[in-house]
Amino acid sequence: MKKILIVCGNGLGSSFIVEMNVKKIIEELNISADVTHTDLTSSKTEQADLYLGSADIVSGLDDGTRNVVGLKNLLDQKEIKEAILSNL
Repeated sequence: MKKILIVCGNGLGSSFIVEMNVKKIIEELNISADVTHTDLTSSKTEQADLYLGSADIVSGLDDGTRNVVGLKNLLDQKEIKEAILSNL
């Protein structure tokens, strides 16, 4: 099963909202994935198939080995859907 990790600065509000949107989108797309949210510091030690978050936050995760997508608008479901389809 794929794992999608939603990352924000504190791992609270914005990442939880994005997590709910991602779960809705993957259900619509009939994609099986484990979706969780966390803070930036914790995310650096977690393994995932896709890391999503605001562009300024997740840029710190992109070490060339991780599949990291920085979103311009965390509430744009179309942008989230495109990120999922392009990266899973």
